[in-house]
Amino acid sequence: MPTVDQYPQKIGFSVKEACTASSLGRTSIYAHISSGRLKAVRVGGRTIIPAESLRGLVTGEE
Repeated sequence: MPTVDQYPQKIGFSVKEACTASSLGRTSIYAHISSGRLKAVRVGGRTIIPAESLRGLVTGEE
């Protein structure tokens, strides 16, 4: 069975993954993106939230 250390650390999250990782709802995630407190980039048709931005929002190090 693979250990956690064998997987690369995520550098970006989908909105759904960001909700799960942060315990915030979808509406809250989009509100933080709209206000500029959370960075997001569009890649193709997907919205990707950089891990550093999500971590900064949750830890208060925005």
